[in-house]
Amino acid sequence: MADAALRLQSLFEQLLGVPLPVRIRAWDGSQAGPPGAPTLVVHNRRALRRLLFKPGELGLARAWVAGDLDVDGDLYTALGLIAGLVWERGEDARGLGEALRDPEVRAAVRGLFRLAGPPLPPAPPPEEVRRARGHLHTKRSDRRAVSHHYDVGNDFYELVLGPSMVYSCAYWPAPPAEGGTLEDAQRDKLELVSRKLGLSAGQRLLDVGCGWGSMAIHAAREHGVSVVGVTLSQEQAAFARKRVADEGLTDRVEIRVQDYRDVADGPYDAISSIGMAEHVGAERYLEYAVDLFRLLKPGGRLLNHQIARRPRRDESAYSVDEFIDAYVFPDGELAPVGTTVTQLERAGFEVRDVESIREHYALTLRRWVANLESDWAAATRLVSPGRARVWQLYMAASALAFERNRIGVNQVLAVKTPEPGGSGMPLRARTWN
Repeated sequence: MADAALRLQSLFEQLLGVPLPVRIRAWDGSQAGPPGAPTLVVHNRRALRRLLFKPGELGLARAWVAGDLDVDGDLYTALGLIAGLVWERGEDARGLGEALRDPEVRAAVRGLFRLAGPPLPPAPPPEEVRRARGHLHTKRSDRRAVSHHYDVGNDFYELVLGPSMVYSCAYWPAPPAEGGTLEDAQRDKLELVSRKLGLSAGQRLLDVGCGWGSMAIHAAREHGVSVVGVTLSQEQAAFARKRVADEGLTDRVEIRVQDYRDVADGPYDAISSIGMAEHVGAERYLEYAVDLFRLLKPGGRLLNHQIARRPRRDESAYSVDEFIDAYVFPDGELAPVGTTVTQLERAGFEVRDVESIREHYALTLRRWVANLESDWAAATRLVSPGRARVWQLYMAASALAFERNRIGVNQVLAVKTPEPGGSGMPLRARTWN
């Protein structure tokens, strides 16, 4: 009897305590759930075994990356409906352990184990990080984490990011539907950073986590500064150096494979850190801030562009997102923007401006997803079907998180204000000159 979908629906609703807002189509052809809703397609019993042996987000992620689980319908709508079940319940949501105290839930789980087949958990997809022992955020562990995320092929990133090769939030003058383009928005973001830093000819800029060299090239070409860009990714550095040479800027831009903790040729007039500080980690963040403070001349400016999470009632309960940690940004950590500001101030900076551009990141991510999906066959050839599915899920889910204010992104402008107190900042905020 084809009833796997109905049994799955029953279990999920018992665990969540509310009706399931999406349909389910199981491997036996059965369907259950609200008509017209997006459909979760459970292709095989292996997907169920992944969920049973690793309940929660990581089990779902493994099933998605392996292609055992799919969505028929709009991915954003499906993710929004599923995520809403968790977000709306908040921190007091009933955990799996509590749910399993219910005899009916335990009976349903036992039935699903029988339905899933032989009791062996499938191996994780090869795209999952293989954890090495040791402390987080050492120079060695950070190199491994950066390599996992960035050394997957420059051609793949070019397909997703477009010609700008900027892998951080763009700054949109108008939504894409109203004529804004990703390339224009990324150029505007680089120019916004340049103006906040007050860049001018003859200055020295350190670009921490320089990526594929876009900020370094923009600052040198448009503002006449000399730039040192540092990255831990060999592939990024090779790509950036070629771009610099093609632009004829080798006399003004140097790209290094170097940890920011090893930069010793300061002082610099300005430092940009765009989408890099998420990799630093809470235990190392003050060290990061102190190192950047050390590298600036008196009166120098830091622009720290960083994703932030919402603060928790109990900060000690924060844990890294399992899917992101296992497949996207190993060892990455998010902090509330207030924590970031405090750490920068503890290092000696005077924080002069904080600008939230949360909605801009949602627009950026949706554009990246569209780029990926529009050339899916090429993407899977360049990496692997599993890796492409990682990026599709990560970017689509992140777009929704930004839209719903689960996470944000902020540009924090800070100054190494000299002892007499002259910051060198304009009297009127946000004139940026």
